[in-house]
Amino acid sequence: MHDAPLVWCICPLPFFHGRPLCLEVSAVILSVLSAPGDPSGPTAFKDAQEQATNAASWVQQNWSTWLSIGLRILLIVVIAAVLRVAIRRAITKLIERMNRTAQAVDGTALGGLLVNVERRRQRSQAIGSVLRSVASFVILGTAALMILGTFQINLAPLLASAGVAGVAIGFGARNLVTDFLSGVFMILEDQYGVGDSIDAGVASGEVIEVGLRVTKLRGADGEIWYVRNGEVKRIGNLSQGWSTAGVDVTVRSDEDLTKVRETLTEVGLAMSKDEPWNETLWGPVDVLGLDSVLLDSMVVRLSAKTMPGKSLSVERELRWRIKQAFDEAGIRIVGRVPAQAGDEPTADPSAGVAAPSAYASSTSPQSLAASPLAPPNMSK
Repeated sequence: MHDAPLVWCICPLPFFHGRPLCLEVSAVILSVLSAPGDPSGPTAFKDAQEQATNAASWVQQNWSTWLSIGLRILLIVVIAAVLRVAIRRAITKLIERMNRTAQAVDGTALGGLLVNVERRRQRSQAIGSVLRSVASFVILGTAALMILGTFQINLAPLLASAGVAGVAIGFGARNLVTDFLSGVFMILEDQYGVGDSIDAGVASGEVIEVGLRVTKLRGADGEIWYVRNGEVKRIGNLSQGWSTAGVDVTVRSDEDLTKVRETLTEVGLAMSKDEPWNETLWGPVDVLGLDSVLLDSMVVRLSAKTMPGKSLSVERELRWRIKQAFDEAGIRIVGRVPAQAGDEPTADPSAGVAAPSAYASSTSPQSLAASPLAPPNMSK
């Protein structure tokens, strides 16, 4: 056994007399365990010592790189997580603020007629969900690419493959992508919402649910239509802004137009003061004048601005009140002049009897021509 001093690693210093401590310890242990009588022992231990020295040198050269890569990955993950949480919270607060604004407007007299709280809530939730999903996708995707770049991985083939796969998926699911994008823009532009009466071309009715891919409508007969957002080429919203109620009143051509106008004006004033029509009507009932004049009748048109979607109910109530007012004023409402009973022509009793036939008389030329010849007299 060789008497060599043992150098123990009792401190965290990486070097001892210019050499790593681990190499000093391993060299001493190998020299102690080597046999003095074996000629191949020193060579084997020397090779092992050289390999250990090379390994330690490699670790010494690369440990800083590993540490920097680990710290960089940790920093990317922490920044991405913090940024994602902060953006999602900001979006959530923005959506809550939108909802509070909608509730505040809903408490006003006119705001309650213009704003549907449920509609605004669904719209804000849909917008928030889309924004949160997009933010998470962008942040996490960027963080993943940065982590791969930290390992010095060539991202060009990966991005090219992802682009080709995206194009293939886009062609295969283009209808789904079209529906989704159309739904996003419909919600962002507030084209319609829950409670609106719309005409979507392929179907019409009241909107009961707005989704990113499908819109649900309830038709006039109670049926539910599922309309894909990508199939909607035009939208007619009957519930935004205001509606117009129009009523045509047909009277006889010999009626007094001044009396007709005064009666219609009184009906409009009385209706605009009664509840609940004073809230439904957003303007006075205007008598626009004669719409058409015929030989036997005249058409007077009335118009009024109403709440969205309330034009039909206003038109029905106007017709009801106009009929009652005209009956009291002695003005007849007609669609056409009915035929009077005394003016009907008297029916000809012989109109249903067929003309007598020429063959009914035996002396008529037609009967004589058609009668058989008499047989010859054979007695002569």
